[in-house]
Amino acid sequence: MGTNILSFIIVLGVLIFFHEFGHFLIARFFGVGVEKFSLGFGPRLIGKKVGITDYRISAIPLGGYVKMVGEEPDAEIDPEEIPLSFTHKHVAKRMLIVAAGPVFNIILAVIIFFGIFLSSGTFVLKPSVGSVKQGAPAFSAGLEKGDLIIAINESAINSWGEMAEIINGSKGKTIRLAVRRGDSTQNFTIAPEQVTTKNIFGEDIQRYIIGITASGESYSKDLNLFQAFSESLLQTYRVTELMVVIIAKLITGDISTDTLGGPIMIAQMAGDSAKAGIGSLISFIALISINLAIINLLPIPVLDGGHLLFFSIEAIKGSPVSIKVREIAQQIGLFLLILLMILVFYNDISRIFFS
Repeated sequence: MGTNILSFIIVLGVLIFFHEFGHFLIARFFGVGVEKFSLGFGPRLIGKKVGITDYRISAIPLGGYVKMVGEEPDAEIDPEEIPLSFTHKHVAKRMLIVAAGPVFNIILAVIIFFGIFLSSGTFVLKPSVGSVKQGAPAFSAGLEKGDLIIAINESAINSWGEMAEIINGSKGKTIRLAVRRGDSTQNFTIAPEQVTTKNIFGEDIQRYIIGITASGESYSKDLNLFQAFSESLLQTYRVTELMVVIIAKLITGDISTDTLGGPIMIAQMAGDSAKAGIGSLISFIALISINLAIINLLPIPVLDGGHLLFFSIEAIKGSPVSIKVREIAQQIGLFLLILLMILVFYNDISRIFFS
């Protein structure tokens, strides 16, 4: 339990700091005054005031905030503070300040993945045959356990994923495989067959296969600076794409809301990651950071995405959304977030007591 709580505080602290630091940094870049930079909500525990900014740690560690001068459209601003006012900045600058939080969460993920790839390289699953399904195209062609596929259609193959992608992309057209068996190289001609399989969401998808499974052999590949950075961008993109798909399927009902988790689930997963090693915990921070960025960009009032929606409307119509409309929208958004919090807490508690 202690490990879970400590890991949860570390994970949340890093994520909140980077998110709010993004808002803070771009706000100061555009000359907006920041009154409070808080990690956590509620009563102030400790802090230090530097200039007009009160840097603080607050009692409830479930978020954070940056309070800017003139942040509320109806706030009364002293004439001398107008140059520091958020509301008085051009709408494009306000949009960049708001977007900076989620963007910094994405940047954090890229930095983490870059460090992991640079220090540890990447593990590559060899295109080595572990088993051959009886009656499958590979079985009929003569492939055997232990065969190493080194080329398809005369293009070199370096990983199992690369091989599977080419086979699926063949759409059933005949392919030529170069296979290393022992000390010799043999050539095979195979026509992949179409099968129905399940994706990670349990949905039926059509794929082309030849009927082999991986041996599980892998090797470590060192990466230089450019390769590590390229892989970090690619990994961030893959995780972001997956998160977007998951959220979309939750909204459409294709994925059950029972799969959602809240602070308790995050604490448990953070604790498990910490027990697996510092590398695992850091990777977990990257995944949650991307998740936080995407959720914050949803067009829900009170979230960054909701503010961006209002500012986009303002940019199009040439005038701000009325305060009354914003207040109503924010009340609805807050109500939705409270419902979501109740749901994830219910799921968390159900997992503990009824699973």
